[in-house]
Amino acid sequence: MKPFAATYDVVVVGGGNAGFSAATTAAQHGASVLLVEKAPESENGGNTFYTAGAYRYAFSGLDDLKPILYDVETGNKGLSEDLLSRIDLQAYPEDAFMKDLMRVTKGRSDPRLAERLIQDSRGAIQWIADNGGKFVLSFNRQAYEIEDRFVFWGGMVTMFRGGGKQLVNWHVETARQNNVEIWWSTPAVQLISDEDSGRVLGVEVLKDGRKQRIRATGGVILASGGFQADPALRAKYLGPGWDLAHVRGSPFNTGDGHRMARQIGAKTAGNYSGCHSTCWDAGSPRNGGDRVLTNQFTKSGYPLGLMLNCDGNRFVDEGLDLRNYTYAIFGVEVLKQPSGKAFQVWDAEGAKWLRKEEYADHVTTNIRADSIEALADELVQRGLTNRDKFVETVSEYNEAVEAFTDEHPDTKFNPAEKDGLSTQSSRRKLALAKSNWAKPLTKAPFTAVEITSGVTFTFGGLDVDADTAQIVSDTTRQPIGGLYCCGELLGGLFFSNYPGGSGLTAGTVFGRIAGAHAAQNKASWTQQFQSAKL
Repeated sequence: MKPFAATYDVVVVGGGNAGFSAATTAAQHGASVLLVEKAPESENGGNTFYTAGAYRYAFSGLDDLKPILYDVETGNKGLSEDLLSRIDLQAYPEDAFMKDLMRVTKGRSDPRLAERLIQDSRGAIQWIADNGGKFVLSFNRQAYEIEDRFVFWGGMVTMFRGGGKQLVNWHVETARQNNVEIWWSTPAVQLISDEDSGRVLGVEVLKDGRKQRIRATGGVILASGGFQADPALRAKYLGPGWDLAHVRGSPFNTGDGHRMARQIGAKTAGNYSGCHSTCWDAGSPRNGGDRVLTNQFTKSGYPLGLMLNCDGNRFVDEGLDLRNYTYAIFGVEVLKQPSGKAFQVWDAEGAKWLRKEEYADHVTTNIRADSIEALADELVQRGLTNRDKFVETVSEYNEAVEAFTDEHPDTKFNPAEKDGLSTQSSRRKLALAKSNWAKPLTKAPFTAVEITSGVTFTFGGLDVDADTAQIVSDTTRQPIGGLYCCGELLGGLFFSNYPGGSGLTAGTVFGRIAGAHAAQNKASWTQQFQSAKL
């Protein structure tokens, strides 16, 4: 066997939220840690950099959150009593989290992984806070100001101050403070395992153009993300047309972890034909996210209006559920439409609720007109093929809303909950309902935005033991010694959909589990290395 160039207790492959959570935790458990990252430092952070930094976790109410909260504007710890008195925020207990996870995944989420994720979720947030991470209430994303009160909705109420960009900066700084060594521009090439026992001994990396073998006495932790940035793998696993989707995040997540683990017999798990895919700005880069606008290319204001394809037809129930539970699947439906794109449409009343970070004129191209007919004329220039059908669809929708309102005059619009304001009445029903937030599009000016599908991460991954995050062997169905997995490479947790914010939480939860277990087992691995005379 070729000699090792260096030895560490733990080697982590991948520098996103999950990888850094694993690396720092391992270091805090006394391990010497090396983190290798394929991207250069100027493009660090994996998919985490492109997120809004929102976490979903179980908590018992506002009092539970106060100790970890900072002021959004100043960054000072704590909120004023006046502001706290104007906040309506419900507790999000563990059973509610489990219910949401199982509901959106249609009961397919691995119960072992789901239970561990949820039980450890609040502790993961506390670990970040205890290490200097700053959380703020998501006033801009998860609350509406209604009658001078901030009404929070959807279970996911906090985010890291400064979003994904600052979350990555915090991770890097915290890792360095804990003596984690980081090698940028260093892709992992293959895992190194013992021929007799199958235990992973280390990993081969490409550093400065030369291959190096790095020994890991405690274990190798794979946190290198999914395969969403590889168009060939998207087409292979997700299906025809997926090679045309825009990549929302890191261009470096091309399935390296899947390939290396499969080469030594790892068992796959999860929804390989599924992914997190959102309504995404059609003017965004195709093959990787924008380092400046990042998550601002998301177009999640559809519950407040309509979505129509190039044939002038609606294709989803825009009011099916709160945005947190539909935004990760509606991108799939957009990709199915002619030309793989669609238009989001609002009138003046709906547009006033849109978030500026997604819909401001410097972020996206807002197409405006004084009538639906004139708006349709503008959209013809952008690919609308049936102008008359577009106008007819909006007209029929407005008539259905009017019929429902006449029949149910006491049903009031409330963007912070499923309000039951619908298109379905005894007098008039649309073939495709809008089940909530159905307000007429009648007040000028009218606004449209052209969207496509943006793929965030893939759901298919590797099978792991929920208590240790060790990768399972496809042959023995037992954990592979010295090999761990966390982050978007972990399979079996999400199917078809996921509750917003649970991805970052899962990365931290299972990253911490992997880091702790690998660090604590370094002694036993060291003995086996010595006995094998490696």
